[in-house]
Amino acid sequence: MAAPLRIRRQLPLSPWLFAAPGLLITGAFVLYPFVSTLVNSFTDRRTLVPGRFVGLANFRELLHDDMFWTGLRNSFLYVLGVVPALVVLPLLLALLVHKNIPGITFFRSAFYTPVVASIVVVGLIWVWLLDERGLINALLEAIGIGRIGFLSDQWLLLLSAMAVTVWKGLGYYMIIYLAALANVPRELHEAAAVDGAGPVRRFLSVTVPAVRSTMVLVAALSSVAAFKVFSEVYLMAGPSGGPAGEDTTLVMLVQRTGTGLTGRVGYASALSVVVFVVTVALMLLVLRADRKEES
Repeated sequence: MAAPLRIRRQLPLSPWLFAAPGLLITGAFVLYPFVSTLVNSFTDRRTLVPGRFVGLANFRELLHDDMFWTGLRNSFLYVLGVVPALVVLPLLLALLVHKNIPGITFFRSAFYTPVVASIVVVGLIWVWLLDERGLINALLEAIGIGRIGFLSDQWLLLLSAMAVTVWKGLGYYMIIYLAALANVPRELHEAAAVDGAGPVRRFLSVTVPAVRSTMVLVAALSSVAAFKVFSEVYLMAGPSGGPAGEDTTLVMLVQRTGTGLTGRVGYASALSVVVFVVTVALMLLVLRADRKEES
């Protein structure tokens, strides 16, 4: 009886041993940076200078910082412009490639290719296409429309960055929808067809309710990603954030404020806390809207 008792005493330690690597990685790369950022947001720390506690001074300064409000506005506009497209278009694309027909694997792979492509390469390609002397403007001039300042106009630049985000994310969310569509019983579509429902009616009455939880997931994921956008706008607008910095997003402002030899780490940390709070609020808003719709 002694051996089984000894084994039983050792069992509680086993799960912690298996979880230890994951816990260490999470602690080092998630929990510690989060706590450090939260602490620094209440200090005036700079890159090479230890900070002192200043309370809510950084957050009060945010309220009077025009660039903060510009970044907050652009980040919310990005969410409003990108999220609806990334909820609907990937679903339509998934329906297009859902059926098992010869050659469909090639098209699925082709649509997914932008997801695995480097965002730096993608950004540079689109900058080349949208430049004043780029391919798209050359085509517009050839057909008599004239050149358009995609990268020089404040709003066109922001819309162009949104288009790149949507184009790059289509394949990723398409895969999520394909997994959801695979669980929709064919009998539901067949019964709707027998009742005389056309393709649009079947889509609205059968497909959408069946993948509704997946649409909520996509909305939450894309909202968080859109609010934290950095690479697309940075590559297309430059470090300054476009003309007069009018296309700066909150994450770009964090990077610009907190880096360099004289970076204001404390103020950038306060900006990061705002980004975190708004991101969590967006997720909770999406989930609450979903629960309200269900009730």
